[in-house]
Amino acid sequence: MNEAIVKVALISDVFYDNNPAQRLKDRLGEAKELGAGLAVLPEIPLNPWAPATRESRDDDAEAPGGERHVIQSEAARAVGIALIGGAIVKDPRTSRRYNTALAFDHEGNLRGTHQKWHLPEEPGFWETSHYEPGVQELSVVEGLGIPIGIQICSDINRPQGCHLLGAMGAQLIVAPRSCESATYQKWRPVFQANAVTSCVYLVSANRPTPEQGVLIGGPSIAVAPNAEVILESTDPVSVVVIDPAEVIKARTAYPGYLSIRSDRYAKMWAEITPRN
Repeated sequence: MNEAIVKVALISDVFYDNNPAQRLKDRLGEAKELGAGLAVLPEIPLNPWAPATRESRDDDAEAPGGERHVIQSEAARAVGIALIGGAIVKDPRTSRRYNTALAFDHEGNLRGTHQKWHLPEEPGFWETSHYEPGVQELSVVEGLGIPIGIQICSDINRPQGCHLLGAMGAQLIVAPRSCESATYQKWRPVFQANAVTSCVYLVSANRPTPEQGVLIGGPSIAVAPNAEVILESTDPVSVVVIDPAEVIKARTAYPGYLSIRSDRYAKMWAEITPRN
């Protein structure tokens, strides 16, 4: 287990116009200069906020390894920083589209992905009109300096994902998001509860400004395993220190040492009809 302290940059910016590849490299360069070894972007950061309307366009999505993937991979490699980004990825076998987080190491290699499981469908967030709920199983991403779990935005409001990732060994959960500033006070305690009950650091970078009439905005946030909010910022680049020793401490203290009754929960969940 890697127990080295890691600095993580939360980047509240999006990159779909005005030379996005170069602007992304510039932002990652700022993060690297501040000492960060890992940068986290907001939800689908190289797209306009497509779910502002129900209209779905072919060019919003790409095949695995597509143009947006390449831009993020090359930026991570050029700057020498690990990166959690994302894209709307189309499965070449089925043509189904998924809102997908992409985890690159500092050499630009893809180390892991996560498909968003929980999709809103309401004004400004017509997400099921653009992509489907993820089908990929959760996993912990290695090779980025610390074991990482990924959730995307609304996934955070179903804490089972965070609990699973913590039990699987994640020490940091990252949550790219696109939320309205008016709802932030509802999200803040959810981040805290997920962090303390999963015994992890939890960080989230938000899209920065309103788009197409949707009042997107509000802080990026970082929460420690003891539920302390250690960063709240609307700055384009904010850096927070992640100390794995605090995760270990949380897992030996209450409530971290409580048993994980996965067998009992699995049996009862299997009896509940899924609601998509």
